Amino acid sequence: MQPADSDPTVGAVLYQENCASCHGAKLEGQPDWRSPNDDGTLPAPPHDEFGHTWHHGDGLLFDYTKMGGQMALEQRGVTGFVSGMPGFGETLSDEQIWDILAFIKSTWSSRVQQMQATRTEGEQLKGN
Repeated sequence: MQPADSDPTVGAVLYQENCASCHGAKLEGQPDWRSPNDDGTLPAPPHDEFGHTWHHGDGLLFDYTKMGGQMALEQRGVTGFVSGMPGFGETLSDEQIWDILAFIKSTWSSRVQQMQATRTEGEQLKGN
């Protein structure tokens, strides 16, 4: 779950430095993000409230960022999905990853933030 001391202001800077090249400076994602590339990976999705980031609990969002999409999904038993999302665990600290996620979530409406928080609660109940 998102630490209470995560800093969305720091996260905004880190997002621009590490994430915007794929996910967009305004969190808009890559064009046609729902259509697979030739290699089977999906383009980077938007992180604004019109994408699907908020559909996932904090644990998956953190692991997806730290370990990369492929490993995070495989760890949860999801096979047959090829993720192009690299892991940032070697270049970003856990605190920095949480700051980035805090920034992303800070751009969502309160309604979307609450729905995502509910998903995080459900994720914790399932032990993920």
